[in-house]
Amino acid sequence: MKRINLIIIAVLLSLTAFAQHQYDTDFTQTRFMKVSGKTINKAGHLVFDGDEQLSMTYTNPEGEFFIVDGMQVKMNMDGKKAEIDAQKVPMVQLQRSTLLNCLSGNWRQAAEENNAETSVTEAKGLRTVTLTVNGKVPRGGYSSVELTYRLSDRKLIKMVLVEPIGTVNTYEIK
Repeated sequence: MKRINLIIIAVLLSLTAFAQHQYDTDFTQTRFMKVSGKTINKAGHLVFDGDEQLSMTYTNPEGEFFIVDGMQVKMNMDGKKAEIDAQKVPMVQLQRSTLLNCLSGNWRQAAEENNAETSVTEAKGLRTVTLTVNGKVPRGGYSSVELTYRLSDRKLIKMVLVEPIGTVNTYEIK
C-alpha cells in the first residue's frame, strides 16, 4: 500500500512540475488598437517563477513595467502608474490569474475562470490552444486568448489576448 501511495505522489508531483514553468527571457509585445488602427511595438524582459511572481520590465519604452507579487499588481504602463491589491479588484484579479495560468500552462484553469470554450490543435511541434468566451466577457477579461506552446518543452512562446473592444495584444516570448 505504501508503494502505491508513493507512486501516486510521484505522479502528482510530476504533473505539477509539468504544468509549472519558469521564464527568464526577453519578449516583444505588439498592441493593435482596432478603434484607431494604431499599432504599438514594445519589448522587454520577462521573469516568471512558475507560481505567483511575474515581472515584465520593458526596455522599449524604457521604464514601463508590469509586476505580479502574489496578489499585489504594480504597473507603470503608458504613463499610468498603479499599485493594486487584486483581491479587492475582481477585474484585476481575473487578468492576473489569466496571465499566470497561461504562462504556467494551466490554460484549462484560465478557460474555467473566463467561462471559455477551448480548442486545441497540434502541428509542427507546436500546440495551439484557443480560449473563446461564451456569452458576455467578464469585466476585465478577454474575449479570446490564443496560446502557442512548444511541444518539446511545453513552454509558452506566443500569447494573443483579445480585449472585448477589439484591442489585440500579441506577446512573443523568446
